[in-house]
Amino acid sequence: MNIIQIFERFPTQESCIAHLEAARWPDGKPVCPYCGSRNTAKSEHRHRCYDCKTGFSVTVGTIFHRTHLPLQKWFLATTLMLNAKKGLSALQLSRDLQVNKNTAWRITMQIRKAMSQAEQRNLLTGIVEMDETYIGGKPRKGTKGDGLDGTHTSGRGTKKTSVVGAVERGGKVTVRATRKDKMKGRHLRAFLRGRVDTDNAALITDEYTGYHRMARVLPHAVIKHSDWYVDGDIYTNTIDGFWAFLKRGMFGQFHSVSKRTFSAMLMSSATATTCGMPTR
Repeated sequence: MNIIQIFERFPTQESCIAHLEAARWPDGKPVCPYCGSRNTAKSEHRHRCYDCKTGFSVTVGTIFHRTHLPLQKWFLATTLMLNAKKGLSALQLSRDLQVNKNTAWRITMQIRKAMSQAEQRNLLTGIVEMDETYIGGKPRKGTKGDGLDGTHTSGRGTKKTSVVGAVERGGKVTVRATRKDKMKGRHLRAFLRGRVDTDNAALITDEYTGYHRMARVLPHAVIKHSDWYVDGDIYTNTIDGFWAFLKRGMFGQFHSVSKRTFSAMLMSSATATTCGMPTR
């Protein structure tokens, strides 16, 4: 959905509220978010619970709770974030929505929070690709690197933030930022057990030694990048494509990223992508 469709489908605050009510209460009977009672009645845009004697609206318990912005701006912000292939900064969003930068920053964080919740809890199944990457600033000419002789190192020798991820082919992505000392075999297997349905999945990785005992957890195939990148259905191009998508979004919009924002960006990027990129 694009911003033109948002304006056409949700032209007023009332249309936005009606959409939220239909999505939250598809049977048409509001449920009190405070006590769970269905003994409620509607008065304009608010509802009244006769059991706990509390008034509530459809936004209670959502990212829109107690917002003073029109819901149409929230819907527009969500669309802009989802459609921004290289990410969307708070400053850019503040210009697009005509709000101050602090409001725009809160909107982006709330949307990323919502995007990272329920969908990310589903276990991956089928063919799952797993890989790790390192994210940080690009070296500038004349700057000293992380190496012993001042050279710019890459891969596991860098001081950049380490990220581990897994992708279900044609499905979802799950990622987590971690420390380099947490990239050993036992840590990667723990990540796998928490994110993948090991009884209904097969794993494909590169030849990194941390994956050597994955066969104890589920069927495991290895693609040796020193020889080739594709061997029939054995490849990790899908997760590599996600890393490229993630890095483009960061380098295209941000000069620096805090740990809090980085974690939120990881989860929202995984949800927004849902593996629309080519697999080979």
